[in-house]
Amino acid sequence: MAVKSTAGRTKRFLAFLILFGPAFVLVFIATRGCNHKFKELDDYGKAVDYVFTDADGLKHTYKEFEDKVVLVTILQPECPDSCSISFWHLDQLIYQHVRKNKKKLGSVRIISFVTDGEGKPMEDLSTVKDMLEDRVEEYDPEIWYLAAGDPESLYNFENNDETLLQKGEEYHGGEAYQELMLLLDRRNHLRMVLSGKSEGMIRRMKEHVALLQKQYDKEESKNEKPK
Repeated sequence: MAVKSTAGRTKRFLAFLILFGPAFVLVFIATRGCNHKFKELDDYGKAVDYVFTDADGLKHTYKEFEDKVVLVTILQPECPDSCSISFWHLDQLIYQHVRKNKKKLGSVRIISFVTDGEGKPMEDLSTVKDMLEDRVEEYDPEIWYLAAGDPESLYNFENNDETLLQKGEEYHGGEAYQELMLLLDRRNHLRMVLSGKSEGMIRRMKEHVALLQKQYDKEESKNEKPK
């Protein structure tokens, strides 16, 4: 059983390398290099003009996040800790880092779409909201949004003739996208996709968020220089 599980994880990891391998390798190297030399994240195209309703019943659109760096994930009420992503690591490595570094990362937002485990969107977000309020230190719904809406269309990206909307028994609920994290920039363009199942991948996404923020800081610094 363990061998089968390991094989499944290996298959998924190889799929990510096929889809986004060049960017993954270059960014990994760049984040280990000198501070003044870094690789800008590749641009995989514009995401759909998404809309969602939050846990308090308020509607939001992509336009509200035009000046934000957005991390998109999936959560499920029946097992939010491990069904699609590693919730604890998402909280500890990314949310808490953003919350404690608002001066540098104040434009970063997390949007977690809630599904029934089979990829179908759920309207009742109360169970997951209660879980976040109970388990997440100083949970701020204006940083970490719970979303009722259509996540599948948002994950509908293709690269190298492969799609993120893969299906198979090895994926949670048979839908691969439920295990993925998307990093969207200020123009609502996809800049990185990684599995959210492991500490290592979530830690890597944290680095990519910082790299994208660094790119914007560099651009703003240039614009502020006197002509």
